[in-house]
Amino acid sequence: MPQHVYLQVELTIHEGKFAAFEATAKQMVADTPNEPGAVGYEWHLSPDRKRCRILETYADANALLAHLKGPVVQQLVPKMLESSAIDCAEVYGDPGAEAREMLMGFGAGIFDRWQGFHR
Repeated sequence: MPQHVYLQVELTIHEGKFAAFEATAKQMVADTPNEPGAVGYEWHLSPDRKRCRILETYADANALLAHLKGPVVQQLVPKMLESSAIDCAEVYGDPGAEAREMLMGFGAGIFDRWQGFHR
């Protein structure tokens, strides 16, 4: 049975770049639901609008890989990095071999499922 894969990304927004960051984030949020297997995609902003956390849920490793190879990541993440910096990225669950290699290439931590349950 395929298991969900979760991705958490922590960002710091560059000084004076919130408007550009917000425009890119809105496009990413609008486009991600069109990807097969995208289950959840939440953006959380600190009150001072300097830090952002993205919580992503994918149906399985194939869905995560489709996201990583799709236009949201390939086209919009470079644009987002013009107005912010990734402080930390962590994956929870098995992302599959190809996605694992891609994610580790930019320093993401990988945490394989160990115990627990999901309803």
